[in-house]
Amino acid sequence: MRRSFRIIITMLLVLVCFAGCTRKSPLESGLTALQNGEYEEAEKNFKEAIERDILPGDAYRGIGIIRWEEEDYEKARDAFQLALENDAEKTATLYNFLGTCELRLGNAKAAVNDYNLGIGCEDASDEMLQEMKYNMIVAYEQLGDWDTVRVKTKEYAEAYPDDERMAKEAEFFDTQ
Repeated sequence: MRRSFRIIITMLLVLVCFAGCTRKSPLESGLTALQNGEYEEAEKNFKEAIERDILPGDAYRGIGIIRWEEEDYEKARDAFQLALENDAEKTATLYNFLGTCELRLGNAKAAVNDYNLGIGCEDASDEMLQEMKYNMIVAYEQLGDWDTVRVKTKEYAEAYPDDERMAKEAEFFDTQ
């Protein structure tokens, strides 16, 4: 997830630079502060960007990442949803953040939906796809949907044979 965090920050910085700002915008300042772990400063800048209507979707995404880092998954989820409502780019990383927030909040059904949306994104890297597919299995386990767990575990083990832990899970389900 750390790699995803760095990728999304870099993408947002590039996006802000292409927006034609001649001096540092509050969004750009927020992204720099976020990258440096200065969460209070980052949040202040993101809120200013929202007030000034400077790419509010990206500003909400930044606030979501801050809340994620603080392990406040409910507020992170809310910020990520506001990001989507304010035209943030629909990326696999954003849906993975959302799904994982839902999973940690015990909302497995919503998590499955978010992971499916993320898996459908064109920008999903192989690493991100693997992470979302694994997390989806965890969500189905939380739902108690053992038939789907069995199928998804087998598919996962075939797609990622180097993941020994999931290979053992698939083997276990084959014997049940």
